[in-house]
Amino acid sequence: MSVSVLFVCLGNICRSPLAEAALRQECAATGLNIIIDSAGTGDWHVGHAPDKRAQAVAIRNGVDISHFRGRQVSAADFHDFDHVIALDNQNLSDLKAMKPASAVVEISLLSDHVAGRAGEDVADPYYGEEADFDQTWAEVTEAARNLRKLLEAE
Repeated sequence: MSVSVLFVCLGNICRSPLAEAALRQECAATGLNIIIDSAGTGDWHVGHAPDKRAQAVAIRNGVDISHFRGRQVSAADFHDFDHVIALDNQNLSDLKAMKPASAVVEISLLSDHVAGRAGEDVADPYYGEEADFDQTWAEVTEAARNLRKLLEAE
C-alpha cells in the first residue's frame, strides 16, 4: 500500500502546487514511490493551471507544473489520503473543521516538518514579485526534503 500526501492552500495555484512539485521532485530523485496531489480550500481556481509565476519558478528548478489543474478539497480527500498538509494556519484550521468525524487522516502544517519553523505559514507569493515565488519554492523544497525522509519510514 502506498503512502499518500495532499498539500492544501487557499486557491491551489501557488503554494500547494509548488509543494506538490517539490515533493514529486524529491521522491523522483530518491526513488520513493508515493501518491502526491494538491488542492485548495477555495473554489476560485478549480480547473485552472497554476499561476504563471509559480510555473516559472518550478521550471527554473527543473519541474513542469503547467499540466496541474486547481481543484477544491473534498470530503473524500480525508479518507483517500494518509496526510493532508496545509501551507498556512488558516487553511490548517479550515481543514480541521472540514474533516469528517470518521476520517483518520493526519492533518499537519507544512512548516511543522522543518526544524525551527513549527507553526509558521509558508510565504504566500500571490500578491508579490518573482522573488516571492523563489522564497516560497525554497520553503517548500526544504520541507519536501524533510517530509520525504519521514515518509520513507512509513
